[in-house]
Amino acid sequence: MAGSLSAAFAQERIYRCAAKVGSTPEYINNARDAQARGCKLIEGGNVTVVQSSAPVNRAAVRVASATQAAPRQVSDNGEQRARDSDSRAILEAELRKAELKLAEQQKEYNNGEPEKQGIEGRNYQRYLDRVAELKEAIARNESDIAGLKREIARLPGSVSRN
Repeated sequence: MAGSLSAAFAQERIYRCAAKVGSTPEYINNARDAQARGCKLIEGGNVTVVQSSAPVNRAAVRVASATQAAPRQVSDNGEQRARDSDSRAILEAELRKAELKLAEQQKEYNNGEPEKQGIEGRNYQRYLDRVAELKEAIARNESDIAGLKREIARLPGSVSRN
């Protein structure tokens, strides 16, 4: 019962309402209120909203941070190098995975002429839709690869490789 109840809550639609300049946007799940206020439906991701117990006085936070003592060294160079090395290994593994996925997608795409599957022989539009989806997936993956390469290049000690 509890599992189905949480699944029901997880499927509610969430709307983002415009905020005044300098404040945070408001999120609601009431479709009628959202429509009346001109809110936009959020699609394609999970939304987690955490309300603070009391409003934060941003000016006081700035003053407090400005009056603090000089910044302390968080970690020594050995720890930082280890974190950088771990970051590099993770990013390079993600890059290899993305490059393998891209190779598979390009093979399936077959220069814009993938083999027809099942009903696509009789339904040409379905074939065209799949070709377009493949092309979009390849473009997204190429963009992801470029982003990973940029992140790797930003790491200390990186040599530019394309």
